[in-house]
Amino acid sequence: MVTDAEWTRMRRGLRFGQVFEGTVVQVPRPGAIGIFVDIGLSVGGFVDVLLLPEQSEDWPVEGTVADFEIWWADSRQQIRLKPADSRYLRCDFADFVERVRPHWPAEVGQPVRDPGPPTLDELRSTAEAASAAGPARKTPPVPGA
Repeated sequence: MVTDAEWTRMRRGLRFGQVFEGTVVQVPRPGAIGIFVDIGLSVGGFVDVLLLPEQSEDWPVEGTVADFEIWWADSRQQIRLKPADSRYLRCDFADFVERVRPHWPAEVGQPVRDPGPPTLDELRSTAEAASAAGPARKTPPVPGA
């Protein structure tokens, strides 16, 4: 277990799509939750069931060494991974990504951030975008409300 400060520091160095060679260390309930992967860092890696093949017999077994990409990392001190090897990836991954994470291709290579409070720069850019869009419209009151 790492401290919150260590995790924040570590996360700053991670990039979406960054590839790690990892070893599957645990498949607790095949077909149910996912797999745990050791990627050589002081925090664990995890591949969610939603990213794995539908049939659990197609999942990598404990001891399997394969490449995994960073899919997500937030304040939970766990790196969410996706298999880089298509044998271990759900067969409809392209359709899945389009439905649940359509901006994934543009995120690859970007820093992994916890979507916590926005930074000052993010607040400024949001305010500038709102200002450029013109005055906000007020919705007329709903009769009887």
